[in-house]
Amino acid sequence: MSDLIVVGFDSPEEADRVLVRLAGLKKEYLIDLEDAVVVVRDTEGKVHLKQSLNLTAVGATSGLLSGSLWGGLVGLLFLNPLAGFAIGGALGAGAGALSGSLSDYGIDDEFIKSLGNTIPNNSSALFILVRKVQPEKVLAEFPDLRGRVLKTSLSPEQEQKLQAALSGTTAAAPPAGA
Repeated sequence: MSDLIVVGFDSPEEADRVLVRLAGLKKEYLIDLEDAVVVVRDTEGKVHLKQSLNLTAVGATSGLLSGSLWGGLVGLLFLNPLAGFAIGGALGAGAGALSGSLSDYGIDDEFIKSLGNTIPNNSSALFILVRKVQPEKVLAEFPDLRGRVLKTSLSPEQEQKLQAALSGTTAAAPPAGA
């Protein structure tokens, strides 16, 4: 099961920098991100979303490949496979781009927009959907990171540890016998 973590930052560029560093940690298999979105609220209060996965481009690419293949096969029936390849590829790319733009993957866009409207002007937030993580190793890579937890699906203890790490303090130890 994936965990949702939303962290807010005071500068509009900080969420992008954190996401780039997380992508590097993904290559080291310290974190497995299912989805990530950077939200930036500009000085006028307008919310901008930066999706980590462009579904329109993915749909267009897969549609181009499958449309070209099927177009070429149909073109063979009419003794003109090149025309079928070109026409099928164009139709497939268009249909794939349309289906990609209409689909939603990972974190719900309406949730992102509604929470993005609550962050202060000239700031940013990072929405990540995490499949697996080694929290101690990942947090050790961000000793200078300062932010605030806006929303999580973590347990209260995990959320407290994360907030303590983001604020530069150590998490309070739970009382004995708890």
